[in-house]
Amino acid sequence: MKNHIVLYQPVMPANTGNISRTCAATNATLHFIHPLGFSTDDKMLKRAGLDYWHNVDIIEHEDLDAFMTYLDGRAMYPITKFAPHHYAEVNLADENKEEQFFLFGKETTGLPIDLMEAYKESSLRIPMNDEHVRSLNLSNAVSIILFEALRQQQFKGLETVHTYRDTDKARELDW
Repeated sequence: MKNHIVLYQPVMPANTGNISRTCAATNATLHFIHPLGFSTDDKMLKRAGLDYWHNVDIIEHEDLDAFMTYLDGRAMYPITKFAPHHYAEVNLADENKEEQFFLFGKETTGLPIDLMEAYKESSLRIPMNDEHVRSLNLSNAVSIILFEALRQQQFKGLETVHTYRDTDKARELDW
């Protein structure tokens, strides 16, 4: 199954850079819904994504309507603290789906209320104490949701065991 991370009008380049690195590490496609609150040439964006940008499949959409046309009925999960279901209650490894899209809102204002109402039943939330914190950091929220989907998918297509090689001393850890 192909996972897609969709950022609705992101405004903080460091978050977007971190998310791009996560997408590169997990083979997830990254979508931007314009307008963006920064230039994709932004130094903070490049610094946070380091040299991984060429490994990220990025698709840009002019606006939310253009993204919805692109989506064309495929599975979408808006991520919002107002959702009736939390992310671990949902089967994110459904073999009947080839792709699924996780839509994250703008850091400052979240997702449009009309969209949240239209997708209420597929919306997901991350449980948290919102008495003290308005929301989680966007890049952290993306990681939580994406890695839950990957866990349910048994990390298919990802390396789960690594061998440490100390190239200076030509030795390996034997664990």
